[in-house]
Amino acid sequence: MILSFKRIVSLFGIVVLFSSFFYKNISNKITIKNSLDFERNELVSIRFKDYKCFSNSKNHESLLIKDKNGKQLVTQLVDNNLDGIPDELLFQAAVPANSEVTYTVITTSKSIQKRPLDSITTFARFVPERIDDFAWENDKVAFRTYGPEAQRLTEAGRTDGTLSSGIDLWLKRVPYSIIDSWYFKNVKSPGYYHIDHGEGYDPYHVGSSRGTGGTGIWENDSLYVSKNYVKSRIIARGPLRTIFELDYAPWSKYGVNETKRISLDLGTNFSKFESKISSTSSIPNFTLGITLHEKKGISALNVQKGIYRYWEPIDDSFVGEGIVIDPKVVKKALNYQSKTPDQSQILIVAAPENNSLIYYIGFSWLKSGQIQSVQDWDLLLEKQSKIIQNPLLVTIK
Repeated sequence: MILSFKRIVSLFGIVVLFSSFFYKNISNKITIKNSLDFERNELVSIRFKDYKCFSNSKNHESLLIKDKNGKQLVTQLVDNNLDGIPDELLFQAAVPANSEVTYTVITTSKSIQKRPLDSITTFARFVPERIDDFAWENDKVAFRTYGPEAQRLTEAGRTDGTLSSGIDLWLKRVPYSIIDSWYFKNVKSPGYYHIDHGEGYDPYHVGSSRGTGGTGIWENDSLYVSKNYVKSRIIARGPLRTIFELDYAPWSKYGVNETKRISLDLGTNFSKFESKISSTSSIPNFTLGITLHEKKGISALNVQKGIYRYWEPIDDSFVGEGIVIDPKVVKKALNYQSKTPDQSQILIVAAPENNSLIYYIGFSWLKSGQIQSVQDWDLLLEKQSKIIQNPLLVTIK
């Protein structure tokens, strides 16, 4: 069928009309207030259900954020419940101390093509080439933990497995992603990532300890812990935030079922954990831990502020580890000393609320250049505690 010129013009007009309907221009001002006495560079979340101007939008992919100078920022859409519909839009805001800044969110038909990108990102993945590790990182830190096959190998008497639900720390000193590279090179040259080739390395020992941030149940001077995670799933992955979940098989005589939802934002030393737990009977003392290794470091327990720190020598440098938690949910904390390997630990006994416990684990390595002393690490921990207690105030008009 041959269309006449008038017919073509008419069809074009219909396309433009529908395009305008689905891509109606939106321009809203976002005011972000920082009530603290230091500058904050943090992710801001626009939860669509909380704002009428976005709740009925069908074109979330076309949203852009501009700063006061008109620069377009890197953004990320997150579908938290994996139902195929974005729940929130993330962007990174810089807000001076005791100040507020204004950003603009816009939607146009060309927004998708204009979305800026950045090579520095957050990242996480299941790692089958190293049995079944799960690893995650951002521009400052990297972590890993261990899966069911590594557990099976150990329980079968093999020496190439790992039996631990503790959290391992990878010391990196470059902002770009290293997980894929280190694992790839480790396949070719076993033990590669245990040697610093200029980007950092993994000298941190977890063993049967909690590493930094592993969970357990403290009872009668003993810590009962789960085995390795049994399932993993990624909720979101970069560029600004990575989110995933780890499931653990029922553990202890209390039949604890635990799922950890873990997230890591760009630009922070702290990974957020939310442990969702249920059990066949009441759990007496749900506990978080930080290993003291050979007890050569310095511990600091601040129950009033919910800050728990360990500063220790590792090889020819120092590493600061820490847990930050809402002090209202902490029942007690102790610096537990033991003659049994891997059992000397900072232990934080907490009371989950509504079967959930939220806490932040983090670290910093002196050679990363991010800190220069234990005082710097203490300052980062203090800031993280204040950030948790005083979130940025976001207003959209």
